[in-house]
Amino acid sequence: MHDMNQIIGKSNVLFITLDTLRYDVAQQELAAGRTPFLARLLPAGWEERHAPGSFTYASHCAFFAGFLPTPARPGVHERLFSLKFAGSETTGTSSYCFDTPDIVSGFADIGYRTICIGGVGFFKKQNPLSCVLPNLFQESYWQPDFGVTDPDSTRHQVEFAVELLQQKPDQKVFLFMNLSALHQPNCHYLPGSGGDSLASHAAALRYIDSQLPPLFQALNQMGDTFVIISSDHGTTYGEDGFTGHRLGHEKVWTIPYADFHMTRGSLT
Repeated sequence: MHDMNQIIGKSNVLFITLDTLRYDVAQQELAAGRTPFLARLLPAGWEERHAPGSFTYASHCAFFAGFLPTPARPGVHERLFSLKFAGSETTGTSSYCFDTPDIVSGFADIGYRTICIGGVGFFKKQNPLSCVLPNLFQESYWQPDFGVTDPDSTRHQVEFAVELLQQKPDQKVFLFMNLSALHQPNCHYLPGSGGDSLASHAAALRYIDSQLPPLFQALNQMGDTFVIISSDHGTTYGEDGFTGHRLGHEKVWTIPYADFHMTRGSLT
C-alpha cells in the first residue's frame, strides 16, 4: 500500500482508464509478451479487481468519488483516495483524504492542474450527460479523432496530452485519460475481421501498448508521477449468451488494475 500522504502534493498523477478492457485478455497478452511496454511498467503484472460499475458512467462516477476498483479478494481494502464522510471503513492512515465533493476538485484545491482527455461517448461534451464527467476538470478535451470510430485514437490522445504537458511543465498535474480504442467497434485492429471479437479486443490492446511510450516519457521528464492504469469494466463476446456490458456478468465485473510510483528519469 502506498502512503498517498507522502506522494500527493509532490508528484504528478496520471490516471488512465482502458475503457472496456477485460482482465483475462490483459493477462493473456501480457503473459505472451504482446504488450511489451505495459510489461515494462508492470513487472508484477496486472492485479485482478472488481469494477464499481458495469458501464463507463457508473464506474467513473465512483472513481472520481475515490472508489477505485476493489481488490478481488476478501477483506477491508484501504483506498488510495477518499472524500471526507463519517463512517468510512476504507479510509486509512495511508489514504489521501480530500474535503471536497470529488477527487478532481480536491486536486485543483491543492494546486494541481486538472486535465481530462476523453474518449468514449460519456466524455464528448455534446449534450448535458456527456458534460458531467469532463466538467469536473479545469480543462477537458474531446474531438472526433479521440473517439471509438478512429482506428488511431490512442495516438491522437497521447499526442494531444504531450502537447498540453509541455505548455506548463513546472505545474503539478492530475491528468486523466479515457482511452477509447478497446471499446466497440474494435474489429478494425484485426485485418480481415468480420466483427468485434476477443481477438480484436486483444489486438486493440496491443495497439494501445504501442502508443503509450511518448506519454510516459513526457511525464517522466516533468518529475515523479503516481500512475493508475485500470479498466472501468469488461465486456462480453457471447459468453453465456451475453454480448456487451451494463450487465452482471463475471467478464464485465472482473477487470485489470495497476498502480505504481514512477520516479523522474526512471524511463531511459
